[in-house]
Amino acid sequence: MPERLAEETAPVTDRAVPCRVVVCRDCCCGTVKVNGDHGAQTARLREIAPTRISECLDVCEQANVIVVQPSSAGRAAGARPVWLGLVNDSDATEDIADWVRAGGPGVAPCPEILGLYVIAAPRRAKTS
Repeated sequence: MPERLAEETAPVTDRAVPCRVVVCRDCCCGTVKVNGDHGAQTARLREIAPTRISECLDVCEQANVIVVQPSSAGRAAGARPVWLGLVNDSDATEDIADWVRAGGPGVAPCPEILGLYVIAAPRRAKTS
């Protein structure tokens, strides 16, 4: 019994950080400019992972944009965030949900179908 108690009272810092999802919902993504049920997409992703709504991610031509950030295990394996564009239907949202549930970047291989949605992250302008 003492072992079980130790598990239950472990500090939060000892727990793994799951994949996180960022959903663009600004000037193009999530608006009537792009077909799809944006509310349902966001709700579905929130069911499976911590999901943050972002202002413009600067790749409007790829709306709707979703970024899957690796879990702590994925980061430890060297994974970087995966940017996905043109995610405009429920099948694509479900493919993302399945991948995140499986562990996401660095833990589970990116499903071949999602490879069609992978886009490059925008380059940030350097300030002088």
